[in-house]
Amino acid sequence: MKHSDSSAAATPTIQVIERMFALIEVLASHEEPVSLKEISALTGLHPSTTHRILNDLAIGRFVDRPEAGSYRLGMRLLELGNLVKGRLSVRDAALAPMRELHRLIQQPVNLSMRQGDEIVYIERSYGERSGMQVVRAIGGHAPLHLTSVGKLFLAHDDPQRVRAYAVRTGLAGHTKNSITQLPALERELAKARQSGTARDNEELELGVRCMAAGIYDDQSKLVAGLSISAPADRLDEGWLPKLQATVERISAALGYKASAPQPTP
Repeated sequence: MKHSDSSAAATPTIQVIERMFALIEVLASHEEPVSLKEISALTGLHPSTTHRILNDLAIGRFVDRPEAGSYRLGMRLLELGNLVKGRLSVRDAALAPMRELHRLIQQPVNLSMRQGDEIVYIERSYGERSGMQVVRAIGGHAPLHLTSVGKLFLAHDDPQRVRAYAVRTGLAGHTKNSITQLPALERELAKARQSGTARDNEELELGVRCMAAGIYDDQSKLVAGLSISAPADRLDEGWLPKLQATVERISAALGYKASAPQPTP
């Protein structure tokens, strides 16, 4: 009975999603593009149904059409796969150092990554006695320009991309301290480039300040950031060297080799 229950639970409850999975599995089992006729035969779906679902998947770039009537898996799946792989490896490398840093400072330590115009929180180490009311839920997100880690990523963008970000988002603010003007943001990013660290001075939420440093992979690419959150009146500058040592340890675990000493504030 248990076996049949688990099998039922593993079957999608929406028919079109079940069919979509079947189509993707067929494409995944072939190295070369597959014809609509063959996909229809292998899945048992009517050609018109197969064509309609594949067309929708192609719109989302989950499927490519190299030529009329043939299909293969799309680049969007590669992009998402790399994103998942990167998050898993960064999280694995960061977890123990994050917990150690938290034990040292007794304040929340957040691991986050960029996703488009936002930061996504993927891990957190915190205790019940930190005095923090705010909770950065794993999977939560926030605008780049309002967060310390987000500013690190923006600081790695060229000026044109930063201006494009400002236009797209309007640099909307959350508090009276939020940076909502491009010149002010550009000055903040210049400081982040020089120091290799970034701050959130009650810009996302009043009463909360953060400091962040970046995590780099074996290609010297900024892949994540580690931030310390604390009540605004308790953020200690003495934590910064500990934070920098922690991100260096995580980066080294990802294969990063520093070519030169990291800049200091």
